[in-house]
Amino acid sequence: MLAASGVINSLTDWLDRVSGNWWFLAVILVIALLDSVIPVVPSETTVIIGGVAASSAGVAPYSIVFVIIAGAVGAFIGDNLSYQIGRRASGFVERRAAKKESTAKKLHWAAEQIEERGGLLLITARFIPGGRTVLTLSSGLTQQPQRWFMGWVGVATIIWASYAGILGYAFGTKFEDDHTTAFLLAFGAALAVTAFIELVRFVNKKRSSRPNP
Repeated sequence: MLAASGVINSLTDWLDRVSGNWWFLAVILVIALLDSVIPVVPSETTVIIGGVAASSAGVAPYSIVFVIIAGAVGAFIGDNLSYQIGRRASGFVERRAAKKESTAKKLHWAAEQIEERGGLLLITARFIPGGRTVLTLSSGLTQQPQRWFMGWVGVATIIWASYAGILGYAFGTKFEDDHTTAFLLAFGAALAVTAFIELVRFVNKKRSSRPNP
C-alpha cells in the first residue's frame, strides 16, 4: 500500500514538472484513458495540474479549453474500452451465472440498477474513485445498448473534465498542492448530485404510484 502511494506521489511530482510542455496534453489524454480501466491512475489530478499550468501566464503553451478536451477525449475512449472489455466477457459471466446463483444475482442486480437509474448514474459514477470502472464494465457485462452508453458517457466525461480543469484553472496552486481537498470536493459534488437525482427519482416514483382520482 505504501509502495503504491509512493509511486503515485512520484508520478504526481513528475506531472507537475512537465506540465509546462505542449505534449502534456497527450499525457492528460493517456492518463484519463488508463484511469477508466486501471482506477489507481491519477487522472483527475492530472487534469487539475493542466488547469493550473494553463492559468499561469507563460507556464504552458496551451489553454484551458485544450486541457478539458484532452481529459474528456481520453476518458471517453477509456470508458468505451472498459465497456467493450465487459461486453466481451459477458458470455463467460453469463455461463458462470448459469452455474452459480450468487453470480446470477449480482448480474441481475447490476442490470436492474442501470435500468432503474439510467444514464445519470454514469455521470455521478465518474466522480467516485473506481465507480466509473465498475459501472462501465457492468454496462458492458449486462449488454446495455452501445449508442445509449456512448451518449451518456460523452456527457459525463465533458462534465468531469470541465470540473477538474476549471478547478485547477480557477484556484491555481491551492488544489495542485492539496490533492486531498480536491478529492473531497469532487467526492462531495458526486454525493450531492447523486442525492439530488435520487430525491427527484423518489418523488417521481411516488407520484406515479398514486392512484388516479
